[in-house]
Amino acid sequence: MQHTEQQSPAEAGSPAPEYALEARGISKSFGGFFAVKDVDLKIRRGSVHALIGPNGAGKTTCFNMLTKALQPTSGQILLEGRDISRLPTSEVAQQGLVRSFQISATFPHLTCLENVRVALQSKYGRSFHFWRSLRAVAELNERAMALLGEVGLSDSAGLAASDLSYGKKRALEIATTLALDPSVMLLDEPTAGMGHEDVEPITELIAKVGKDRTIVIIEHNLSVVSSLSERITVLKQGEVLTEGTYAEVSSNPDVISAYMGGVDEL
Repeated sequence: MQHTEQQSPAEAGSPAPEYALEARGISKSFGGFFAVKDVDLKIRRGSVHALIGPNGAGKTTCFNMLTKALQPTSGQILLEGRDISRLPTSEVAQQGLVRSFQISATFPHLTCLENVRVALQSKYGRSFHFWRSLRAVAELNERAMALLGEVGLSDSAGLAASDLSYGKKRALEIATTLALDPSVMLLDEPTAGMGHEDVEPITELIAKVGKDRTIVIIEHNLSVVSSLSERITVLKQGEVLTEGTYAEVSSNPDVISAYMGGVDEL
């Protein structure tokens, strides 16, 4: 049977959907234990949406399901109005949903330029052409340098990733994520392990790249959440506790109780 590629609403001439990414009643069980249960998410196009909650709330499991690293036990996931519930991770990334990880996923012994170029090779279908002459990928250098400039790493293009500060390593990871030209970026703890001096530049960088994209973040630093996010979904024990603006969720008694730290932590 001939396969017919499904068109997006925009390709079919329909208006773009209001939500860039949706989860409808997604659940994940391991044996009889539900790590995530009946979670609904509606991520507005062009917004920064935070997913927060105490440890064990199910945030990372949700991310894994949204990017298809884990197959949901039940529920539906829509990207740009298309059902991606059964697609593998590689196809989801090709359709514009890309995730960065809490632990830096760059190649430590490659230069910054080379790291971004590898990501660009993947985007343009050249990821397995490492044995070819560098001349064959030289055309990607201009785009790679532009991406490094976008994240403030132009002067570090020739440095090995292992020689970067922690904050610059995260900036490099964002550059490699941008190389895949995502419409939706999922950032897992982008400021985890950072000193105070690195948090502000990375927060500003996320705000900058988020102007043209939809971003979903998991983040424990609530000052970062408050400065970046337009909407916040709070999870507790695998279920949605509440959703709203930072002002709304930070004053919610159930949220305060879930964090067990009182108002000062929010």
